[in-house]
Amino acid sequence: MRSGNPVLNRLDETRRVERRVLGVGGTEAMTVDDVVLRTVGLLLLTGVTGAVAWVAVPPVAWLPAALAGTALAGIALAVVISWRGVTNPLPMVGYALLQGLLLGVASRAFELVHPGVVVQAVTGTFGVFLGMALLYRARIVRATPRLARLVVGTLFGIVALSVVNLVVYLVSGRQGLEVYRPTGGVGWLPYVFSAVAIVAGALSFILDFDLVERSVRDGLPRRYAWLCAFGLLTGLVFLYWQLLRLLGYLRR
Repeated sequence: MRSGNPVLNRLDETRRVERRVLGVGGTEAMTVDDVVLRTVGLLLLTGVTGAVAWVAVPPVAWLPAALAGTALAGIALAVVISWRGVTNPLPMVGYALLQGLLLGVASRAFELVHPGVVVQAVTGTFGVFLGMALLYRARIVRATPRLARLVVGTLFGIVALSVVNLVVYLVSGRQGLEVYRPTGGVGWLPYVFSAVAIVAGALSFILDFDLVERSVRDGLPRRYAWLCAFGLLTGLVFLYWQLLRLLGYLRR
């Protein structure tokens, strides 16, 4: 079953290859604790970098570059790392630093216009993540092939439309599905787009948890814990940005 997260959706194929090559044993297998520790480490690195950027980088002048860089760099790194199955932590550390810098700048810009919105977005992000973890552990929401197809298709559509929308904004200044300025009016379409993205991002965690669990059970080597942690980080960053955007719309 594929994960809804583009970083993790090749782990099934990776598991099969590793089992053919290594057989039983031959390398130390990863555990859930390995994934948790690496995820927490990358999140802390992103958060600390974001806090420094919040204080040190002028938000208004850098906001357009921050938004564009966050989207494009995130998509590019997710595609490269997932396609090549990268397990070296250095690219993931670089991604965490970059996302911390860019999201710190963008978050401060939103906070200046809508006080309190960042705390709400952070709380909402981790609340959704923990809620999905509880639903998965209780088997209330299950990772089924039908859910996987729905989430994967929706997320890829969201990413493709976001890239097109961003390019149009950078070239012409027009804003459609997503509105990048923290002030000004917003039509109904960005609300719908953000809501769909949030639901799809939340459901993708169910698929990610299932894929990590099966990878641990099948004995994937420990180095792949970095890839799993990176996949969860990209999902959290995606969800945070969508919640921040939606809350910004609601506060206008």
